[in-house]
Amino acid sequence: MSNKFLLGLDVGSSSVKASLVNTDNGITAASAFYPKKEAPITALRKGWAEQDPDMWWENARLSIKDVMTSAGAKPDDVLSIGISYQMHGLVCVDKDLKPLRPSIIWCDSRAVPYGEKAFNDLGAEKCLSHLLNSPGNFTAAKLAWVKDNEPDIFSRIYKIMLPGDYIAAKLSGTINTTIEGLSEGIMWDFKEKRPAQFLLDYYGFPESILPDTVPTFSVQSEVSKSAASELGLKAGTPIAYRAGDQPNNAVSLNVFNPGEIASTAGTSGVVYGVLGEANYDPKSRVNTFAHVNYSTEKQRLGVLLCINGTGILNAWIHRNVLPDVSYADMNKLAGTVPIGADGVKIIPFGNGAERVLGNKETGCSIHGLNFNVHNRAHLARAAQEGIVFSFCYGMEVMQHMGMDITNIHAGNANMLLSPLFRDTLAGVSGTTIDLYDTDGAAGAARASGIGAGIYKDNNEAFATLNKIAEITPDESKRAAYLDAYASWKDLLRKILNDK
Repeated sequence: MSNKFLLGLDVGSSSVKASLVNTDNGITAASAFYPKKEAPITALRKGWAEQDPDMWWENARLSIKDVMTSAGAKPDDVLSIGISYQMHGLVCVDKDLKPLRPSIIWCDSRAVPYGEKAFNDLGAEKCLSHLLNSPGNFTAAKLAWVKDNEPDIFSRIYKIMLPGDYIAAKLSGTINTTIEGLSEGIMWDFKEKRPAQFLLDYYGFPESILPDTVPTFSVQSEVSKSAASELGLKAGTPIAYRAGDQPNNAVSLNVFNPGEIASTAGTSGVVYGVLGEANYDPKSRVNTFAHVNYSTEKQRLGVLLCINGTGILNAWIHRNVLPDVSYADMNKLAGTVPIGADGVKIIPFGNGAERVLGNKETGCSIHGLNFNVHNRAHLARAAQEGIVFSFCYGMEVMQHMGMDITNIHAGNANMLLSPLFRDTLAGVSGTTIDLYDTDGAAGAARASGIGAGIYKDNNEAFATLNKIAEITPDESKRAAYLDAYASWKDLLRKILNDK
């Protein structure tokens, strides 16, 4: 076995993680993240969220040095670098690669009016058929805010970048991006198969403000001598992969083909599926981006569903209803109650407006509670079922777009640690769930091996991915799961009509 490694970086809003993955066996030799406490987000006004791009670079530097030392790796041992990053952020730089202002990151909402105005002025049909999304609150709309409110800064912009583009540029001195990156910023025209000129013209952006595009899996650039000296890497090491965090999460779980989906269920929940043809939801309840293996010749689109009230509901139940037991014991207690929780239903949307509901804010509500019949176990089960049902409700939107969901890939974390949650998701969706031991940094590392030519394809790169479990639908319980889901949907429709 060789001591050659792939280096993955995951540039999040809370920390930057680095992982070194052994090229032969896929084992993560070392991982580290910085800062050790959550990175600061500056909010000068309500709804704003900014971070200093050089803070990301400093945390990347510390993480890289840490894993190199921990693994005993030499500069020559690192064969390629891959980058995952927080999506939709805006970094504005001058010709010397210096940020002109803090990055406006993904959770900043100041650009919402700019996206909504563009959608109304350009028309829903034009935007959805070409961009597959509303311009919304994404990178292009954020830049429109800068142009309108900070014209002096706008006039000095040489290039705009996404957070991952900036880290790649700091590593190499070369500025570029990917089609996937442009699409997540809502600046890629899927009909014309080029940057969205009509949107650039509408906002008054010169096309020269965009970086050149490079393939997602390719030698995009190489580590510069100055960066190599600073980081303890070898000059010329290829940077061979880059993707936003949600597409990269799918990559980490080896989700590349139409019908496969990746699911996470932390504080909020995400279902990300691959579609084989250009399509969009006419109600814009999900987002559609270029997936990592999209090309102008081959349509591979990532459809992104986000549910705000997932793990946060389960945590609320634990904190307020079952504070005296562990999460594992809470899961066991919920499993003592039959499917459908004896009629108790929970609508889990208590964490703000939900896009999958057309941006309606229903709140979280408990229904069917009988004081003489129900107890804490019923509430615990109803909460987990309500979360699963919200996932399946969103997955139906994906199916209406033409996605034939055949398999769910997930990391063994958060809500998916619950057997009840997993069994319910498999039972309602009718699909097999594969649970893996991986994370974003390790996935980016493996993916860089594809781009650098170390692996011939994703099947070889992820052949050693550790599958922890496979959950198949229990056909003897399928009818009960579907009845409970149908009853929950009837209740949700009534609530939505009342709103």
